[in-house]
Parts: sequence; C-alpha cells; structure tokens
Amino acid sequence: MLPLRSNRKALNMKLSWLVIWAGTLFLNLVTADCNITSQTVTCEESGKNLFNILTNLFQNITKLSLKNNKITLKDSDKEILQSFINLTELYLNENMITVLHNNSFCNLTKLIILDISNNHISTVHKAAFAGLNQLSVLNLSYNKITQLDSDVFTSLKSLTVLNLQYNFLKSFHIKSPFKLTKIVLAGNPWTCSRDLIDLQIWLNASNVTMENENSTTCTFPNTKKKFSIKTADIRPADCKIEKASLENTITSTSAITLKSSALLTPLTPNNITGNNGTHAELPLLGKSWTFLAGVLGFVLSTTLLIFTAIKCPTWYRYLISYRHRRLEENDSEMFQQEFSADISSFPTVSGTNNDDPIVTFEKINAFVPGEDGFIEDKYIDTYVTEES
Repeated sequence: MLPLRSNRKALNMKLSWLVIWAGTLFLNLVTADCNITSQTVTCEESGKNLFNILTNLFQNITKLSLKNNKITLKDSDKEILQSFINLTELYLNENMITVLHNNSFCNLTKLIILDISNNHISTVHKAAFAGLNQLSVLNLSYNKITQLDSDVFTSLKSLTVLNLQYNFLKSFHIKSPFKLTKIVLAGNPWTCSRDLIDLQIWLNASNVTMENENSTTCTFPNTKKKFSIKTADIRPADCKIEKASLENTITSTSAITLKSSALLTPLTPNNITGNNGTHAELPLLGKSWTFLAGVLGFVLSTTLLIFTAIKCPTWYRYLISYRHRRLEENDSEMFQQEFSADISSFPTVSGTNNDDPIVTFEKINAFVPGEDGFIEDKYIDTYVTEES
C-alpha cells in the first residue's frame, strides 16, 4: 500500500513540473521576440501573440512597448500596469482596446508619453486618464471616437501634445484651459456650426499649433466644405439660423397639437399672447379638419345606431308594427258610413236570384262605458254561419 501512495506522489510531482515547464516554454516563445532590458521592454514584433501584459518584467522599467498585439486592457492588465510606477513611456498602439475605463492608468504618475492609437476605442470615460499628472504627449489617433468632452483631459495638467486625427469627431467642446503647444485634428468629419465656435475661438486665441491645418476642414455644411475649421466663417447668425430651424420644428409640432384641440376650442391669432406681450401668430385651421370631424361624427353615429339596433330590437319592432289604438264612439259610425260607400260603389249584377241571401247591416249602438271599448264586428259571425 505504501509503494502505491509513493508512486502517486511521484507522478503528481512530475505532472506539476511538466505544467511549469510547459508554461515557461510558452512564455519563452512569447517573449522570444521581445527586447527586454532592465529599463526597456519592447515586444513590437511578437506577431500578435500577446493577449495580456507580461508579468515577468522588472518593475523598475521606464519604457514599455507592446505594439501590434491583441491586448484589450482588461482589469488584470490594469493591475499589472499599476506596478510599473517608474514607467515614463507606454505604447499600446495597434491592439484590440475598445473602451478606456476610469482609472485605466492610475499610479503611473511619472508617465510622459502614452500612445494608444490604431485601436478600436469608441468610448473614453471621464476619469480614464486620472493620475497622469506628468503626461505630456497623448496619442488617440486612428480610433472610433465619436464624442469627446474636454473634461476628460482635466487631470492632465502637463499635457502639451494631443493627437485626435482620424476619428469620428464632429465637434469638440473646450471647457477647461489647455496649455497645449500642438494639436492634430485632421481626418475628422467636422461640422462647422455653433458647436464648433468655442474650439475655433480657442484655436485662434491660444498659442497652439494645429498640425495639418489645410487638411483639417469642414465636412458640413456644404457651403463651408473644404474650409479650415480655424478660419471658416462661423458667425452667430449661423447659430440663429440653426436656432430658428429648431424653433420651426417645435412650432410645427405645437401647431399639430393645437389643430387637434381646435374642434373643442377655436384658436385665432388674436386670443394668443406671447411672452413679450405681442400676439403670437398661429396657423389658421383649414377645411380639411372640418370635413374630418364630419366624417368622424357620421361614422360614430352610424356605429351607435347599428349597435343599438342589434342590442335593443324592441324599439324598431314597435315602429314598424301596426299602430293600434282604442276606437272612440264616433269611430263606429264613421266605419259604417265608409263601408256602405264602398259597397254601393260596386256594380250591380243583373239576373240575380231573389233567393240569394241578403246581408243586412245593423247599426251598432254607441260606445258603452262599461264595455271594453272595442267594437264587435257581427258581419264576420253572420257570414260564417250562412256559409256553413
């Protein structure tokens, strides 16, 4: 029993050493193309084999270049970066980074150059560069950034060079003072409207140099196409035009709402007063709304009648039935006179036999209050008796 246990322990030890050896071999293969010294680590030719930032590095390195790999800068990578407190240059360009989360580079207080260009970055959180007090050069070019607030760079007190070329920026708001000496903005679809005025003012008022100024042009509107964003004629009047366009859109929406309520309360330009005391003009209602109201009323009333006819058939049965009423005292005499006139109007047939039965009409007495009020027709009974 003891030899069997000893053999198992020996086998487990061999497997453990085999795993360690395989891991070391894989790590050596990955780092075989890296140039590692006591101060610098360069893994630019590793053939996209790195998915994570290396851990077996000297913590006192000052330059780390991991260009052309598949690093996504996940939480484990950020924890590793925090250990390189003496790092001054970090190159993560041409990787697979998509989002820069808050505190992505914290503890790198000595970092001067940060290159994260040629990635797939579309979102940059507000505190992504928190802690980079000494950062001087930031390269965010060739990414997919569509919106970037200047508050992102609030903590970068020493920033002098900012590269934002070839992203998807349409505007860029300047809310905090920049001490930049060079900025690169070419290759973005800039919209030369009021949203770009503060950037244009800052570009002209500061001592910053805009690289590739001639190719940093407006994309929209067409009237300002190919004009430099620094010199394009963006007047306050353009802002008023855009504001008027927005107001027209809002007015159109309000007009539709007012037209909907016009059936209940007619609105005229004379009974509406604006905020400044003047009469606000409202669009007059056309005849189409009146026609629509008539059609709607007709449909509703027809529907109501059909529904009532289906659910309450008694009322129309009464209307289409014979109208019964009680005969009055004079009605019996009137009936006898009318009936006698009808008989006398028939032609007399010659050659009739005197033995034929003669129909005699008797005058019916006047209406007796004690009876039920209906007149008995004796002609029917007599005629039936004679026929039998």
